[in-house]
This record gives sequence, structure tokens and C-alpha cells, in this order.
Amino acid sequence: MATRAALRSAWYTLGLLSALNLLNYLDRYVLSAVLAPLQHDLHLGDAAGGWTASAFMLGYFLTAPFFGFLGDRYPRKWLMLGGVMVWSLATAGTALAQSFPELFAIRMIVGVGEACFVTMSPSWISDLFAGVSRNTALTIFYVAIPVGSAIGFTIGGHFAQTGDWRGAFWWVGLPGVLFALSLLSLREPRQGEADGAMRLAPPRLKEVLQLLTRRRYLLLVGGYAAQTFSIGAFGVWGPAFLHRSHGMPLARAATNFGVILAVMGLAAMACGGFLGNVLRRRHAEGYVWLMAASMALAVPVCFFALTVGGGTAALGGLAAAIFLLFLPTGPIATEMFQIVPANLRASAMALCTFFIHLFGDLGSPALVGSISEHVHRAMTAAGSVAALADNENAIGLRYGVLLLPLVLIVGALLWGAMLAVPHREHA
Repeated sequence: MATRAALRSAWYTLGLLSALNLLNYLDRYVLSAVLAPLQHDLHLGDAAGGWTASAFMLGYFLTAPFFGFLGDRYPRKWLMLGGVMVWSLATAGTALAQSFPELFAIRMIVGVGEACFVTMSPSWISDLFAGVSRNTALTIFYVAIPVGSAIGFTIGGHFAQTGDWRGAFWWVGLPGVLFALSLLSLREPRQGEADGAMRLAPPRLKEVLQLLTRRRYLLLVGGYAAQTFSIGAFGVWGPAFLHRSHGMPLARAATNFGVILAVMGLAAMACGGFLGNVLRRRHAEGYVWLMAASMALAVPVCFFALTVGGGTAALGGLAAAIFLLFLPTGPIATEMFQIVPANLRASAMALCTFFIHLFGDLGSPALVGSISEHVHRAMTAAGSVAALADNENAIGLRYGVLLLPLVLIVGALLWGAMLAVPHREHA
């Protein structure tokens, strides 16, 4: 009976943390949907509008290592409760912004709160589930990425149509306060509890820094950064690419891309969790094989989607590319927790969060945009006939997004190289 009760408690905890993760991504992406009326109301240009997204990311990845270190030393429940309260109140507080400096500061605070939750919750889940059940649990937790993002776009789009961008932040921010209080009902597991470990000593800073000397961990994080680089750039430039290159109305392009992201992301995570478990039962490197294969297959599919002539074919290619990019999401975290000792899991996730965003989606949208503008200016300076007819910079953007499959090649090579490194490097 005790085992059955413990199992029910573990799944209840997973459900609650997954719901909070869904709110996390909902709060994160509602800004993109209401950016146009927000810019109009606060008199912000495109540069300032772009920096509002970067403000969140700065607060997010700069504080992640700090929260990871705390999560391995102190009770995670209270830290996570504080993080959820901070990001929820700051999201609601975004509705009160009257200027760009105020907006920038508030969005940074949202990032700080979300960093606290995101760095600790996967380690909590890993302490409740072991073996292939851990991969299943983490896959369910990360389903919130495409689903929460799609809901954020949908809710934000509704308020954007009426011009009431402030209302969107009230509606998506305040529910998080109630969900945060529900964390009080959870029992926090010991570090390594699911693996049968006794009470573990808190890690020293030296042990945390030694993670940066583990080859297998660094290769995993490097491939993860390549995946994040591409997904981040796709999220920003996907609708614009469909609009400029294939003539889709902007509203239709945004809707189509949002549907693709939600449907294919959800399907990919479900398939990735199942396939990862099947492969892991047959081979110790099953998760890594899935990660490397999905990234390698994404390269030609992504190239096809970005170069094909027809809009319908481009949509199909983008759907397949997004499916392959999201396929290994659950196995990535599961493999990470197999690489590092149990008392370093929150720190490992925190350092990973820092590096995948620093080298991933923090700069990838801006880099694609810079390439696009550079190509367009070069064509115009050369007196190209195509440039004169390219009023919306469709040609330049085509060149910019072609950076993405090149980065995916690097990611596939890094994850493939993990197969040559001992599986239990920490043992």
C-alpha cells in the first residue's frame, strides 16, 4: 500500500509541476502575441520591442546557475514557490508598464522567477522516478513547451485583436499565484531517492565547476545549444518567412506556424518519450542514438523546408523539421541526469540552461535578422534587379534562415561524439 501511495504521490507531483511549466511557457510567449499593440501604446520601435524579449532572457539565463547551486543545497519547495510567485506577479505587473525602462525591468524579473523554477523542477522529478519511468515523466513535463507556447499565442492573439495588451498580462499572470500555493501540498523527495541513495551531502562549488570538465556533459550541452539556437530562431522568424517568401497573409502565417508548433511539438515529445524508452531497454546508449539521429535527420528536412518553392510544401517541411527538433526533448534531460551525480542534478540543469541560452536562442534571432539585412543591403548596393523588387526583404531572409541547418550539423556531430565517451563518466 505504501508503494502504491508513493506512486500516486509521485504522479500527482508530476502533474502539478507540469501544469506550472505550462504556465511558465504561456507567460513567456504571450508577449510575442501582443507585441504590436504594446509597441504602439508605448511608442516603441522594433529595436526596443526586440529588447523586451531579450530582457526576459537576460534575467533567465544569468541567474540560472545561482538557483541551481541553491537547489542542490536547500529545500527546493520553498525556492520554487518563491520563483513561481515572482514570475506570476511580474507577468501581471507587465500590464502596469508605462515606458520602455519599466517594461525592460519587469520582464527581467519574470526571467529571474522562471529560472528558479526551471532549474529545480526537473531534478525534483528525477528524484521521484527511476529508469525509463524517469524519461516518461520528464517527457510529460516538457510537453508544456509547445502546448504552453501555443496557448500563450492564442490568448495573446485574442487580446491583441482588441488592442488590450495589458489585459493579457493580468489574465495569464495572476493564476500562477494560486498554482504557486499548491506547491505547499507536495512532499519533497531526497536527492537520489528514486535511485535508492541515502541522504547526500550538499555539493561544494568545486564539484559544481568540475561539471565543466566532463566531456560527455559538455557534448550534451553543446548539442542542446544547437537545438535551442534553431528552435529560437524558428519561433521568431517562422511566420515572417512564410509571409515574405510564400506570400501568406501575416495573420494566416502566424496561425499556421502556431498550429504546427503545438501539434508537431506535442506529437514529437510523445513519440520521443516512447522511442527513447524502447531504445534504452535495448542499448545503454539508446537516448543518445535518438538524440543524434533526430538532429541529423533534421538537417536535410530543414534545408528542404527553407528552399522549396511552394508554400504548402514549405509548411510540410517546417512541420517535419519541428517534429524532429522536439523529438529528443525528454531524453536530453534524462541522459543528463544519468551523467551527473544525484547531488549535482539541479546545478547541472542550471549550468545547461545558462549555456544553451547564451549560445542558443539569446542571439540566434538577431543573427538571422542581421544576415537578412546584410544580404539585402549588399544586393541593393550592387544594383540587383531582384533587390529592387524585394520590398519585404524575402531574399535576404531566405539566406538568413539557411544558417539554421548548418548549426544543426554541428549539433548532430556533438551528440554523435557522445557515443565515444564512457557512459558512466562520473562512476
